[in-house]
Amino acid sequence: MDLRTLKYFVFVYEQQSFSAAAKLCFVAQPSISSAVAQLEQSLNTQFFIRYARGVKPSKAGERLYPLAKQLLGQADAIKTLFTDQSIKQPFYLGVTKGLGVERMSALLKDFTASQNLMELTLVSQNQTADARIIIKEELDEKEHFISLWQEDYKLALPYNHVLSLKENITLSDLDGLPFIHRNPCTAWNSLNDTLTLAGFSVDIRAKIQTIDYALGLVHAGLGCALVPAHPEVLNKSEIVFREIEGLKLMREIVFAYQQSSPVIEKLKSLVINHRQNIGELPKNSRL
Repeated sequence: MDLRTLKYFVFVYEQQSFSAAAKLCFVAQPSISSAVAQLEQSLNTQFFIRYARGVKPSKAGERLYPLAKQLLGQADAIKTLFTDQSIKQPFYLGVTKGLGVERMSALLKDFTASQNLMELTLVSQNQTADARIIIKEELDEKEHFISLWQEDYKLALPYNHVLSLKENITLSDLDGLPFIHRNPCTAWNSLNDTLTLAGFSVDIRAKIQTIDYALGLVHAGLGCALVPAHPEVLNKSEIVFREIEGLKLMREIVFAYQQSSPVIEKLKSLVINHRQNIGELPKNSRL
């Protein structure tokens, strides 16, 4: 057993796929499969149950995972202890708020793991940065970009709201509706303009900034809100999400940069792998 084999095991466990793990490790899938098979053979147990599409950890795999994570973490700590910190290169990454904690954590984890000598600092999307993860509308004309993912906006309703009984929400349903106005929100202007042209308006009950705060106010029954429909948002079981009929509101998240560099090129390859793993491949990129 070696650290590389444990690393492969951890990636397969987290991705629940040998092919996805291979992409993140930048190795061929047979290498991942062979390493895990040897690990299972050496410990005389099966860590994954294979299916036609992906794998699921066995009970033995569930037991090994936290131990493997701990051991790999300790190995990284030892490397850091004996690494000359003065040679690390600072890298500033601008990040727009509200992109999803779990999704961004996975991407940032890949970023930091790929560059041992990179000292990553997160700043707001409006500050000076070496690269940015932002909404496409926030792009500077001098920036190149790679699309990361796209997501629709949906109307978030309290679970006991009368409109939660409807599958299709129309513009007329929004007229006079108590509403949580979140700013900045690129979709809000489109919605507001469409409502104005139709002779409707919402009743603004609060003006806030973050998606989490908006969802909290929706849950409290203060009003409804327009939110991006990424998985972390849709998992809020106490809130009902509905599309607005005849209105297509969408945002595109991009990795943006002005000048190429070895670090940027490495991060670009990680971005491409990441969007493949989440099953979204937007083609409109400016390289």
